[in-house]
Order: sequence, then structure tokens, then C-alpha cells
Amino acid sequence: MAAPGRPAALLLLLRLGLVAAFPNGRVTESCGDMVPRHGHPPRPDPKHSVAVARTTFSPGDQIEVAVSGPEFKGFLLEARNAEDPSGAPVGSFTLIDKEASQLLTCGGKEGSAVSHSNAHKKTAVKVLWDAPHSAPNHVQFLATVVEKYKSYWVRLPSPVISQPKAPPFSTPAATPAPSPALPAASVLSGPFSAAGCGSSKFCVRSPSACDPAAEHACLFLSFTPDGRSVTVELSGPSKGYLSFALSHDRWMGDDDAYLCIHDNQAVSIRPAHLTGRSHPALDSWDTLEAVAWRLEDGGMQCSFRRDIALPGVKGRFDLNTSYYIFLATGAAEDGKIYRHSQQPLITYERHDVTGDPQDVGASGAQPLLRAHGALMLVGWMTTVSVGVIVARFFKPVLSRPLFGEAAWFQVHRALMLLTSVLTCIAFVLPFLYRRGWSRHAGYHPYLGCVVLALAVLQPLLAVLRPALNDPRRQLFNWTHWGLGTVARIVAVAAMFLGMDLPELALPGPWKTYTMLGFVAWHVGTEVLLEVHSYRLSRKVEILDDTRIQIMQPFTMAEAEGHGFKKAVLAVYVCGNVTFLVIFLSAVSHL
Repeated sequence: MAAPGRPAALLLLLRLGLVAAFPNGRVTESCGDMVPRHGHPPRPDPKHSVAVARTTFSPGDQIEVAVSGPEFKGFLLEARNAEDPSGAPVGSFTLIDKEASQLLTCGGKEGSAVSHSNAHKKTAVKVLWDAPHSAPNHVQFLATVVEKYKSYWVRLPSPVISQPKAPPFSTPAATPAPSPALPAASVLSGPFSAAGCGSSKFCVRSPSACDPAAEHACLFLSFTPDGRSVTVELSGPSKGYLSFALSHDRWMGDDDAYLCIHDNQAVSIRPAHLTGRSHPALDSWDTLEAVAWRLEDGGMQCSFRRDIALPGVKGRFDLNTSYYIFLATGAAEDGKIYRHSQQPLITYERHDVTGDPQDVGASGAQPLLRAHGALMLVGWMTTVSVGVIVARFFKPVLSRPLFGEAAWFQVHRALMLLTSVLTCIAFVLPFLYRRGWSRHAGYHPYLGCVVLALAVLQPLLAVLRPALNDPRRQLFNWTHWGLGTVARIVAVAAMFLGMDLPELALPGPWKTYTMLGFVAWHVGTEVLLEVHSYRLSRKVEILDDTRIQIMQPFTMAEAEGHGFKKAVLAVYVCGNVTFLVIFLSAVSHL
């Protein structure tokens, strides 16, 4: 899959739109036969009409053409030689309403077709057809109209328009519109089994070693070679669709995909191919045999057989070559599929499914992204938090010299420098993985840039710290504290957003609750130490003879709470490490 700067999202299954899987009307793939790639047959009962302003034309004329009828969402309009309706488009179009329609390039001719520009409901669309100088004697306009995903009409004809001196038009023999041929499918008698994985068949399982016969949550894919063909079994917990794809790399683009789609209490099994980041293009069933399926308790199973090699079939890979294997699930409604909400599982390396039988696993989060998350968690959940607590509350407790400076300062400086280094390393990893900037990660990368800038700025600012008695020292202290506080707040926000990204694939809602627990733990500790410091600073000695209230020195009062503070620090560090271990365990086991 080769798309620089894009995640390994299998895009099995970027959301298919409501109209021809292309709500923006970019349906050039259907230019020739004018059939939407929906996987459903067209309707035989036309409700819409294609009208022309007049029935004669001369080269260079403009003819108004209108498609109208009950509400529809998409259309494709072309002009054809009426004596050869299966031939190339004739002439070009000029738009009247650019909000509802757009020009397409079909047959290498710019503007030779018109389609919808959005999926909004409409009852009529008007365009102008520009008659070319090489126009045939008779021209007819053909329109495909899409009411909804499974309801569409193909090649609706207009009245024939003719040049003034053309011979009389004779209607050619009707050619029926191509219709997807449904393969015979049977219903499976029971669930698949993991028996034979690694010995007689190649298996991909998640969780590893799960058995679809006994575990409802088992996502299972197997390949069993049999002479010149391979039997494929796909099973998993999904009420929408299951899919897998074969890819030359970890990026989408030029991939051989297969989808099992829940449709009206049945399962439609379709091959598809992916080009760039476009929607999956559903292909013909012709290459699949022995199609079977089963639905039970929110789970889905499907199987089929196909030849190992399919020479001359576009989009189908030979199975005796090594590929990365992607597995994805997602929602489907009325036969159309939507983009998966979770990152697809991807095998760790390429595999030849017809070679030696293997039993392999797959991961939804890639190593570079896992490392990015782990480094950021270490830096902004542990090192920066402990460094801030030490500098804010433990100056009297850790006042003894350590390598020429107070111990608290050395600890604070070391932890903050470590945070900056971890942030810089972690920041680079997603760019290495995605080969550029990600436009699909929301605000997370923007907040990450802010965090990186502040993480680099803080130590540079510390180098310029004025002397203790310098009048600018107070300004430095407030600036240093302010930038540090902003960095911590932004980092926490970035972590909350990052945890929900499908690429990291952290399971369940517990991650949000755990992060909220960490924030409460840190804030609670700071409040506790703040209250403790305040109470110590307000301790007084009442002199009985004068009744004068004398404030104790702040450092003396602080010293009295050393034992308490040391205990709080120990408990706080243990709590931080516990939260960190929980997250790192989740990340490392994806």
C-alpha cells in the first residue's frame, strides 16, 4: 500500500457515501457502462426522465438537457452516438448550476460527462451540451440516476436529437444495461475452527491463539491451499462488515481487498481494490467460488474459494507471494459500509499464505506509534510531574548540596531535561511512521507542536536565569512557572486526544477514566502539599507577657514538615509509576 504521509489505515474502508460510494460525484470509474459500483442490481422501473430543449442541432450549437423526477441524490449524464450507444462520449457540457453538478473527464475527453457534486437531494438538474464539429448525425443522452445506495436506474435515454440533413434514425437493437451477477451462496452450518492452524492452514488470529468456535470476540482469518486454489475463512464480532486486504507494504494503495457485508439478514461477499486513499471499488464476483456465510449473536463468518493465480484479472493479487495482511471491521447499513472506527490489525511482517502453514498474530498499533505514546507518557506523566513537585515543595527538604548545587535543583533539572529529550524523540516518531504530517489526527498533532516548543523553550530559558538577587529574577520565576504550567496543561489535553486515535488502538473507555484518575491524583497531591505548606507558614508563637503574635520563619516551619513531605513524595511517586505501568502495559500488548 503506497501512500506517503498516510496512516496504515486499511481504508477498507473509508466511508462509502450514499451515492455510488462517491457522494462528491467523482464517478469516472463508471464512465463506460454507467453502472454504479454498489454491488446491487439496477432497478427496472424508471421514475426519472431525460429531456432536451429541441430535437435538432448543428455543430457548435448548445442544447439544454434536463434530468428530472422524484428526489434523487446522484446522477451521471453523457451524450452518445444514438447509432452506437455503447461507444465513446460525444461532445462536451457546460454547467448551469455549479452547486449541484460538475464536469467529468470520460474517455479522455474533458467535460464529456456531468455528475452530482454532492449528495443533497434534488428533483432536477439542467446542463448545456456543446455539439462538436465532428458530431454524428444522431445523438442521444443517457443518464444514470441514484435515489439511494441500493436504488438506482442505469442509462435512462433521452429523445434522439439529429442534424437537419441527417438520414432518418433507425433504433438499434436494445442492449440491456449490465447487472451484477449474484453468485450462489450457501449458509454455513457452524462456526469455523482454529484446528489445523500452523499445520494444515495459514491463520491470522486476534487475540493470539483464540478459537472462533469457542470465543465470540475472536477475529480469525485462515487460508487453506488446495491444489491451484485457496479456501478463505473470515470470522469475527461484527454486525456491519468484516474485511481483509493483501498489501505490499503498510500503506494503503493498490491493495487486493475482500469484504463480507451484512445486508438484510444475509452476507454479501465482495472482492474490491484500493487505489490511493479513494473509496474501495467493489469488483465482480466472478473470481470467487463456493461462497458461504453465517450470522449469529452479533458475529459474522464468511468463506469463499479463489484461484491462487488469476492472470489478466485487474486488482487481484497472486496468492503465492508474500504480503502484509490487514484485518478490519466496521459498521454497515443497507448494504453500504462506513469507515472502521478502530485501527485495522496488520501482520508484523509479510507472509505467503500458500507457503508453509503458520499461525501468526497482528497488531492495531505500529511500533513507532507505540514508542511515541510510551515516551510521551513517561515524560509527561512521571518525570515532569515529579520534577515540578520537587521544585515547588521540597526545597527545604532537599537543600543539601549535590554536585555543587542543592539536591532539589539537581533533581528538578535532571527530570526536566529528561522530559525535553523524551519529547523531542517522541515527536519525531509519528513523522517517520506517516512520512509526513497527518491531517486525520484532529487537534492532537497541533497540541503536540505546542508541547514540543515549550519543552525546548523551558531549558533554554533556564540557561538565561538571572542571579538570585537580580531584580529580574522575579520576572523569570513567574515566566518559567507560567510556561511550565501551560506546557503541562497542553500535554494532558494532547494525551487525552491521542488516546482516542484509532492508530494507537487503546482498548475500551477505561483509558479515559485512568487518565482522569492520574490528573486527579496529581492535582490532589499538589493541593495537599499546598495546604500543608500554608499551615506551616502560618504557625505562630504567642508571647504571654505581651500577647504579640510572631510569625515563624518560613524555612523553619517547612523543616518541621520534612517527614510528612517525604512520605507524600514516596506515595506520589508510587502512584505515578502505577498509572504509568497501566498505560505502558496497554500500549505494549497491542
